[in-house]
Amino acid sequence: MTAFLFVTDLDHTFVGDDNALGELQQRLSQQRQEQGAKIVYATGRSLTLYHELKAEKHLIDPDALITAVGTEIYEDDSKDVPDSTWSEKLSQGWNRELAVATAAHYSDLVPQEESEQRPFKASYYLSEEAAVEVVPRLEAQLQERGLDVRLIYSGGKDLDILPRLGNKGLAVEFLRQQWGFDGTRTVVCGDSGNDIGLFSVGESRGIIVGNARPELRQWYDANASDRHYLAQAHCAGGILEGLQHFGFLQ
Repeated sequence: MTAFLFVTDLDHTFVGDDNALGELQQRLSQQRQEQGAKIVYATGRSLTLYHELKAEKHLIDPDALITAVGTEIYEDDSKDVPDSTWSEKLSQGWNRELAVATAAHYSDLVPQEESEQRPFKASYYLSEEAAVEVVPRLEAQLQERGLDVRLIYSGGKDLDILPRLGNKGLAVEFLRQQWGFDGTRTVVCGDSGNDIGLFSVGESRGIIVGNARPELRQWYDANASDRHYLAQAHCAGGILEGLQHFGFLQ
């Protein structure tokens, strides 16, 4: 076995089945110690909410942390200053104040908690019924105002306005190139719409857990590829299944 880069979303992907999580963490720790594997968490959570989950579920330390839907990268999760090179890339063409002012005209958009509002992310709650009309209208209006942004709707309730480069997959590519891992030795795992970036960027192997949200399942059906595996098992159990499918674990 040779070293691989392991990247996973947290909620309902890495976390959600405590028994399977215990086994998966033990296997990953062994791979890191013996083969030099790298472990990255890629979450929609802010750094604050990530630390709450890490403490609650006793998560092993990652080699890097991607938070706020790909807009912040920390190569040490004990530090609170994100990677400045990545932040500089995201700042091009981004105007958070204008994005927020534009979104304020939509009564269906309810701002999320202050901890989830980040320099390169404006986050809202939005019902599935309203999203059908609001998301395309808002996206068009933001573009009309000269903003080069990305809108990500996931979980049937969360809408994030991000810079165009704000994407979990692009953040992973940034780390992968820094560390020198080949795309074929990189595996990404997710369950919802904000994980689509993980599967649609680069040549990584992708594991979609069995409890994946409808928006990710629809994307998987429309983008069939041998690089992507839809697991039967849920959460960490599905990740173990997928790692064995791709030969990363025996």
